[in-house]
Amino acid sequence: MTHMISHHAQAIEMAGWAPSHGASPSVQRLSERIINAQQDEIATMQQWLRDRHQPVPEPDPAGVKMMMGGAEHVMLMPGMLTENQMKELDAARGPDFDRLFLSFMIQHHQGAIAMVRQLFASPGAAREDLAFKLASDVNVDQTTEVARMQRMLAAAVTETQTSQ
Repeated sequence: MTHMISHHAQAIEMAGWAPSHGASPSVQRLSERIINAQQDEIATMQQWLRDRHQPVPEPDPAGVKMMMGGAEHVMLMPGMLTENQMKELDAARGPDFDRLFLSFMIQHHQGAIAMVRQLFASPGAAREDLAFKLASDVNVDQTTEVARMQRMLAAAVTETQTSQ
């Protein structure tokens, strides 16, 4: 739960740039859906942790803060964008933003799907109803969104090629 909160926070930050970066209407709609779904999931994960008297991290799009050897380190979860990738996306506008956003969000979602698979492969994990439901929802929703984004990206690439 802790790691997925940070993972979702980064997706929300990426999606939040769509209106100010000249994203197409279809990318803006997708971004709105991502923000709505993942904000709700973050709230659910934070409450799940609170209910178990566990530390509840603030959503941090930079990654999960961990103490190692007495020093704080930021760890990226699978699929999360590096600082340079985030800067590249933030610098893009219009059709370039759309293509980068879709490519990077596919990478990001595939990382979340991998995290869910790793959870389900761990003996005894996700036995609790809420944890199982949340992980299953992330898996289904993000698998569906990856397929949608792959189609959107293919259309954007084709459109760019025909306009050249």
